[in-house]
Amino acid sequence: MRLGEYQRLVVVKKVEFGIYLAENREDELRVLLPAKQIPKEAEVGDELAVFLYKDSKDRLIATTKHPKLTLGKLAALEVREVGKIGAFLDWGLEKDLFLPYKEMTTRVEPGDEILVTLYIDKSKRLCASMKKLYHLLEKNSSYEKGDMVTGRVYEFGHDFGTFVAVDDCYSAMIPAHEDCSHLKIGDVIEAKVINVKADGKLDLTLRDKAYLQMDADAEKVMGVIESFAGVLPFTDKASPEVIKRETGLSKNAFKRAVGRLYKERRIEITERAIRKIQSH
Repeated sequence: MRLGEYQRLVVVKKVEFGIYLAENREDELRVLLPAKQIPKEAEVGDELAVFLYKDSKDRLIATTKHPKLTLGKLAALEVREVGKIGAFLDWGLEKDLFLPYKEMTTRVEPGDEILVTLYIDKSKRLCASMKKLYHLLEKNSSYEKGDMVTGRVYEFGHDFGTFVAVDDCYSAMIPAHEDCSHLKIGDVIEAKVINVKADGKLDLTLRDKAYLQMDADAEKVMGVIESFAGVLPFTDKASPEVIKRETGLSKNAFKRAVGRLYKERRIEITERAIRKIQSH
């Protein structure tokens, strides 16, 4: 049985609280599929496609749900909670995915969306990592020079540039000579392809149209603030759902727009609100 992967297992026994699965009917190594996960038509001897992970008591368990991330792959996951020993990410299962501090490339906050991979730690548990993502990214995109793309910042390689995952899967970089000091890990950017290397990796620039989008987003947020009589009753620490509902923007785009307005001294930010600064 392979932890962190999809596989087909055989139903070997039915019990009140679920069914037990194994690689074959004679195998003594079995894993539980809880009752609420069982397909209605499942019978002993049937094969089921399941994903294996560990529950809150560190027991191997099966699920018919589809997590957002499997072993050795990449996905952008939202940070649900940050604790004393790491963070917990939403990956679509009952138990959140643990991201240890030692596997972070930067500190994260609830609501952040970050690119991570899945690995098995020394204690045979599934964990997330923000490190060593470079070699997992694909290099066969169909993008060409001059195309506008959307990408997520996942690492700062100060001597080389800023590393970006276009569409959360393709390898790209903003050259070191471009100022990316306003960006942070997890930011989603709009950029232009300035070169496609022989190996398929993309070189990007943030100049031109990317900045126009930030300007447009800033004006959109200002319009929303004004619709609330100049006091928006939440900040960029609000949930992504609230931000999307009220502004139509992603949390990252909202943060960038708010940052632009704050830098231009058009707003002030309190603990619970964003207030328009009245011009005199």
